[in-house]
Amino acid sequence: MKQGKVDALLGIVFGDEGKGKVVDYFTPRYDVVARFAGGPNAGHTIIFEGKKFVLRSIPSGIFDEGKVNIIGNGCVIAPDLFMAEAQELETAGYTLTNRLHISRRAHLILPTHRVLDRAYEAAKGKNKVGTTGKGIGPTYSDKAARVGLRVGDILENFEEKYQTLKARHEQILRDLHFTDYDIADEEKKWLEGIEYMKKFPLTDTEFEINRALEQGKNVLAEGAQGSLLDIDHGTYPYVSSSSTTAGGVCTGLGVAPNRIGRIFGIFKAYSTRVGGGPFVVELFDETGDTIRHIGNEYGAVTGRNRRCGWLDLVALKYAIMINGVTDLVMMKSDVLDDFETIKVCTAYTKDGVTVTDMPYDTEGWQPVWEDVPGWHTPLSELRNEKDFPKKFADYIAYIERATGTPISIVSVSPDREATIIR
Repeated sequence: MKQGKVDALLGIVFGDEGKGKVVDYFTPRYDVVARFAGGPNAGHTIIFEGKKFVLRSIPSGIFDEGKVNIIGNGCVIAPDLFMAEAQELETAGYTLTNRLHISRRAHLILPTHRVLDRAYEAAKGKNKVGTTGKGIGPTYSDKAARVGLRVGDILENFEEKYQTLKARHEQILRDLHFTDYDIADEEKKWLEGIEYMKKFPLTDTEFEINRALEQGKNVLAEGAQGSLLDIDHGTYPYVSSSSTTAGGVCTGLGVAPNRIGRIFGIFKAYSTRVGGGPFVVELFDETGDTIRHIGNEYGAVTGRNRRCGWLDLVALKYAIMINGVTDLVMMKSDVLDDFETIKVCTAYTKDGVTVTDMPYDTEGWQPVWEDVPGWHTPLSELRNEKDFPKKFADYIAYIERATGTPISIVSVSPDREATIIR
């Protein structure tokens, strides 16, 4: 029997590219959809049949009733937030308990993790990273320190393990002189979430995924955040706390590199970033405000304004390289419909030095722009490549030449059906 493959669908710049919509669109082609990294700080928005859903921890393949969805070992889970998210889907008519499997090796976000998140940010002062305050970083820190609480611990000596880790966190908070907090109500809801999670299959998902592959089934690995927020390869320290690149698929799901098939890299026709950190192509003018307004560039989970800029080829080529991207997916093309001229960053410059490779530290670098003609034509109603305006087709070809990678999919509006396969 032919063995199955794991295809990966990744955000390859700073995240918020629309991964949820594409995963939802791709799901009918796969047997299993699996999240391999991140936690409830990542909001994947899906719009179809006039309804809008924002998924935080649950994979975006959940709307296909016939498919198994997995939260992999590389993820971190907040039981109270997971419960709220799952119950919202159940209220909307989706059955989850038999189709959504959770790795016993995934780590749990405690209420005190969220307090620690706030305390660490406060301690950094003006150098704060700009986290979402969801406790993601402290949870991954505990994982690396080998003191974390895992999903599998729910089923054995849980109360003792929970109180031990909670006490550790409370001591750290006292040491930081961060004592003005009250988690009583939050903890009550969190413990309800722990009981709620017991309704779901808590399994060794690495065996489940590999057995599916041996049976010839195919798996879609859904990323969170973006490659430039990767803990190793991103704009450190302004990064997420997990491995968001293609390498994270292997560690976050327990699959071997030779099981990886195609790697779809999702990017926007322009650039955005949330939170602190260097952002070379950021626009501080009316153009940036216009892109934000037209693109509705506000965080799905936090509501924060996203910083906006033109397309950054330096960052895009770097992300393609470290991920081994085989196919590009360009999102939100329609946001640029009204621009007569579009700028593209082709290099960075600083102190008389110009580079086309991503620098170790991008702080202080300035963009080198190249002008590209805009198409000045509405795209949102298009459903076939043959109907693309010539200048839009030229923009696609320009990016393909610059990156050496085909743009296989183009999205021209938030709707599920506005996804064009080339």
